[in-house]
Amino acid sequence: MLWRDGALAPGTTAPLDHTDRGLTLGDGLFDTALALSGRVAFEEAHIARLVASAATLGIPAEPERIRAAMRSLAGQGDRLAIRTTLTRGSGPRGLKPPEDPHPTLFATAAPSAKGSAFAPLRLWPTAIARNDTSPISRLKTLGYGDAVLAAREAASAGFDEALFCNTRARVACAGTGNLFALFGTTLVTPPLADGVLAGIVRAEILFELAAGCGLRAKERSLSLSEFLGADAVFLTNSLRLLAPVTAIGDTTFPGAGHAAVASLMAALRAHVARSCGVAEEVVA
Repeated sequence: MLWRDGALAPGTTAPLDHTDRGLTLGDGLFDTALALSGRVAFEEAHIARLVASAATLGIPAEPERIRAAMRSLAGQGDRLAIRTTLTRGSGPRGLKPPEDPHPTLFATAAPSAKGSAFAPLRLWPTAIARNDTSPISRLKTLGYGDAVLAAREAASAGFDEALFCNTRARVACAGTGNLFALFGTTLVTPPLADGVLAGIVRAEILFELAAGCGLRAKERSLSLSEFLGADAVFLTNSLRLLAPVTAIGDTTFPGAGHAAVASLMAALRAHVARSCGVAEEVVA
């Protein structure tokens, strides 16, 4: 299902100007959100992040149009992954952005498997470095080339996702999510300055849920060796929600068998249910 120019259409095919800078230069952003029973989980946070990221790039963004796109698609199914894409629009040849951009906004919806929420993952440490020196590393831009190559590498090695370190050999993120490590009752996640996307679920865990589960949450840089010494590790994103990590390369972890991870999973399940106005069993 596709939303474009205020209207819904079946399928995902629509005309696109082939000089659109999102297509030719990756000059744009996207957001992925989970919709349950017609409501987008953490809707305001998703809209606010997309608008703020667009402002960083100098792309005009209208919150109400973004909201209309998300809500129109959310009502088309019981459990959907909604991807909202914003580009700078078409422009002349060259890198310099047009002074008066006319952005392109569209959104698509596809079924999101219930079984993917809270499902365990195995991570492969890739040698591809996350460029923490670039402000782009903290935005959800259209340029995912490194992540695509790392995903191919991880799959070839028999793993589910790639784990990225940055240019200073500090753990940054996974290919499609934020990473957390548990050390006793301390929950640690890399700071945004390490080349980390400001994930929606990341923020919910850090600032809303960790304390209620008896954990002290903090942002701190970690080397890979420190990270591998954690008691437990998990990944967060808007569709997987909280994915317990059971292995990073040859190092194994307890996954959902760790009491604090299980507690956070339960808290997040309830939190998403409240956000969407559904029963907890609908979430996962």
